[in-house]
Amino acid sequence: MTWLGACLLALSLLPASTLAAGYTQTKYPIVLVHGLFGFDNIGPVEYWYGIPSALRSDGAKVYVTQVSAANSTEARGEQLLTQVKQILAATGAAKVNLIGHSHGGPTIRYVASVRPDLIASATSIGGVNKGSAVADVLLKVAPPGSLSNTVVVSITNGLATIINFLSGGSGLNQNSLAAAQSLSTAGAAKFNQAHPWGVPTSSCGEGAYTARGVAYFSWSGAKAYTNVFDPIDPALALTSLAFGGAKNDGLVASCSSHLGRVIRDDYAMNHLDEVNQTIGLTNLFETNPVTIFRQHANRLKGMGL
Repeated sequence: MTWLGACLLALSLLPASTLAAGYTQTKYPIVLVHGLFGFDNIGPVEYWYGIPSALRSDGAKVYVTQVSAANSTEARGEQLLTQVKQILAATGAAKVNLIGHSHGGPTIRYVASVRPDLIASATSIGGVNKGSAVADVLLKVAPPGSLSNTVVVSITNGLATIINFLSGGSGLNQNSLAAAQSLSTAGAAKFNQAHPWGVPTSSCGEGAYTARGVAYFSWSGAKAYTNVFDPIDPALALTSLAFGGAKNDGLVASCSSHLGRVIRDDYAMNHLDEVNQTIGLTNLFETNPVTIFRQHANRLKGMGL
């Protein structure tokens, strides 16, 4: 008993990172792909706030990509494919594990569709896989060709250009109208016809867990307002009204986020909480987003991915 007590004491004194060594060490590199108006980092602010470092601390090789802040799914997908090839060349790995948030969900699906041989898994987080009512409302209020649309597009293209410039991606083309059309219900349906892998055939079911050698996963939140100190939450509470009472995270309906194996679609998180934003101001009464990413990396590790 004395010996056992000494062992337990020694274990309690070890750093948590030592006890979890290798917990997130996937076979293939993890590649993170941001959503609409996203970035890798702007100064000290990360889009994936605290997530890459948490994954790396226990063995994962993590790469944060940057595609157009606003553009069509196909344009962003081609940009991502170029970066995936660069990552594979630099690491010598045969494949990567793609994780995309928001518009990053369809973006990673594009790459998994056109080059499944390079992708081990594709995980969509709050992904706009069947379109968003918010994009539908925007296109209805400011239809293409109207003066209001011209104004909105000019402003949003300018914002996207600034975001890319501040985050070091100033050479990427921006097209906010193409982004809105890709994220609309009609645009997503058209994209899904060309790239159906992992998308549920029912309105709110699961998709194929594996297709053409790629494992598909998804999770999402279902609560728009989660932290009174987060300045973005009131805006998400407003946009959530576009869904007419359907379960959503403020920008994407839970059913629309489904892809492959649905881990959960009802976390008490909003669209930004899903990537630990704004700067970690998430729901204190829900699982920490960083923990969910770590658990998923361990899930991929257990599957040999």
